[in-house]
Amino acid sequence: MGGMAVRAATWDDLLESEEVAHVQQIPAAGARTTELPDGLQPSLRAALPFNELYEHQRAAYDTAARGEHLILATGTASGKSLAFNLPVLDTIARDPKSRALYLYPTKALAQDQARALAELHAPNVRAAIYDGDTPSERRWQIRKWANVILTNPDMLHVGVLPHHDRWADVLHNLRYIVVDEAHVYRGVFGSHVGNVLRRLRRLAQVYGAEPQFLMASATIANPGELAQSIAGVEATVIEDDAAPRAERTILLWNPELLDAELGLRASALGDASKLMADLVSRGLRTICFAKSRKAAELIHRFTVQRVDADAAKRLAPYRAGYTPAQRRDIERRLVDGELLGVAATDALELGIDIGLLDCAISVGFPGTVASLRQQWGRAGRRGHGLAVLVASEDALDQYFVREPETLLQRRVEAAILDHANPRVLDGHVRAAAFEAPLDDDDRATLGDEALERAALLPELQLTKNGYVWAGRDYPAAQFGLRSTTPDTFVVVEAPSGTVLGIVERERAYSTVHEGAVYLHLGESYLVRELDLQSRTALVTPYKGDYYTQAKKDTNTAIEKTLHTERRCGLDLHFGRISVTERVVAYQKKSIRDQSTLETVELDLPETSFETEAIWYVPEPEQLAGLEKMPKLLGTLHAAEHSMIALLPLWAMCDRWDIGGLSTNIHFQTDAPTVFIYDGHSGGVGITERGFNAFEGWVEDTARMLEGCPCTDGCPSCVQSPKCGNLNEMLDKDGALTLLRRMVAASTSAS
Repeated sequence: MGGMAVRAATWDDLLESEEVAHVQQIPAAGARTTELPDGLQPSLRAALPFNELYEHQRAAYDTAARGEHLILATGTASGKSLAFNLPVLDTIARDPKSRALYLYPTKALAQDQARALAELHAPNVRAAIYDGDTPSERRWQIRKWANVILTNPDMLHVGVLPHHDRWADVLHNLRYIVVDEAHVYRGVFGSHVGNVLRRLRRLAQVYGAEPQFLMASATIANPGELAQSIAGVEATVIEDDAAPRAERTILLWNPELLDAELGLRASALGDASKLMADLVSRGLRTICFAKSRKAAELIHRFTVQRVDADAAKRLAPYRAGYTPAQRRDIERRLVDGELLGVAATDALELGIDIGLLDCAISVGFPGTVASLRQQWGRAGRRGHGLAVLVASEDALDQYFVREPETLLQRRVEAAILDHANPRVLDGHVRAAAFEAPLDDDDRATLGDEALERAALLPELQLTKNGYVWAGRDYPAAQFGLRSTTPDTFVVVEAPSGTVLGIVERERAYSTVHEGAVYLHLGESYLVRELDLQSRTALVTPYKGDYYTQAKKDTNTAIEKTLHTERRCGLDLHFGRISVTERVVAYQKKSIRDQSTLETVELDLPETSFETEAIWYVPEPEQLAGLEKMPKLLGTLHAAEHSMIALLPLWAMCDRWDIGGLSTNIHFQTDAPTVFIYDGHSGGVGITERGFNAFEGWVEDTARMLEGCPCTDGCPSCVQSPKCGNLNEMLDKDGALTLLRRMVAASTSAS
């Protein structure tokens, strides 16, 4: 370690560059440790290669020993896996018949954890992975023999719960359910998983077990609430991270501004590859996170071109789509120090162990502060680390480089989901009735809403034992966990017939209409045909230099107001609305300068869905000087866009999860109104979070607009990449005036 101090600041000259927007030093922190618990089973204790634990690991063990459910929310590399493994391994060392079920959001993570468990050589552990890749002849052996079963929610939903009679022994002896990377279970996917876990608890009870939940999450604002919404249990929260931390330098990097009016900057990918080439040439192990496969591949290619032949051999891209063997090889080469640089997609930010790195570069804000911290947490495991955010021209990125403290001092977001959203719940109520008759006793696990829905579902029949499934086949097979509607279109690559993905019907017409450029994992495809009968979009790979944007007519109708409060000097409402959309045309836009190349009309059916929304009606004095058309509409429209750009900072979501509509007169409020709604049928709680945090959200938005250097609005402030009006009628000044007046009203009220 002697050489570390000399090497620590080898990047100092980079901090002098024109593009540096902000630098911050985070001091090192020492580990806080404590001895192993006295009560550990002796042969397990003998197998452990260490004699002490971090304080949070010990707290987790003690909580589990008291029989409490637990959620651990500490930073990257704080030893969360060991914290939930220890209670499980201790139980199995004493009683090899007890079983534990480990849930991972992806197959790769389950592989990683299986490897880590094997390396501990704990007594009596028989671990096995049970997922879609498990050969059928292995499946019965695993059910019979394994006491640690690693799987994913999708497999649990369709492969385990409907066939619970085959799992009787596992369920009867189920002591622990381990949910790792719990923060991933948010939005629609999380709302489904919340129901899958409730069905699992219910069946365990049928077989006489009361399993304990051990959950682990990245640092988020609401771990206790997340445990409650995802598993329906009260869990003890452990969030005081006692793991050591090396010193870290944080660098915000903003590519050169080429055209202030268009908001055009030098390429973030180009700048990231320059930085990466520079760092690896200094012998620093570096990981660069990009948002898509294509971006990761490009950064890799550009970096290789910028370094000498020896360094080039020590670079590799890493993304989804590689075989497990290829990925293991890259991981091994990183850990051994053979590799110096890896360009990766976000897939790698989850807990896969990639050894000790010096630098982590994030290209573009990954969407949440929690994700950014996960990515940055990769830097500086062996000494002073460097963590970089290379800003894109997106509104949030530009807001952060101008206002660094809003990023660096911000609490992480809250992960939100809504298991009781009827669009999500109904399928699970059918599945639960298939698994065992549903009656009032199930309110405790499945929730009151499940029984209310059961009474309304035609395929369920009320018998003396409760509601039973009267339909055909088994209901779990009829829906997946990643969409709110069974109503989906399949995207198929034309020559090969590969299914690339599914798109909810509400989104299909605007994203996979004929002629659309469709992005899948960062690759572009051109939609050749959208077949409304067979619900298929046929696509072919696309190399062109334009993207497409749909033009749509949107209308909202208020169905039910749930809350109204006086906030920011106006009436703010939250409730249920219905949204009706019709895609009428699309534009082809040049990637280079965003100019419109062509507008093409479309003839597609209209769609409508119910969701949750906030809406507000500015007071006449707040609109003074802005009330004339078209200024009024431009003001409201720009305020709506910029608020949508910032909502992800209050709720863990993506701007693509949110929709909006602004109108100079709405038929129900009879006044100028702005609506911001949850883009998923039924809603998953995103706008409710916005309602609760309205003042902070409005203030953030005003600051973002104030700081943007353009005069009339650009992609870094009021223009949106998904605007149904194609970003026409946007008044940046008007929006700023209105938002400032709202902020002033909220500060004088408090």
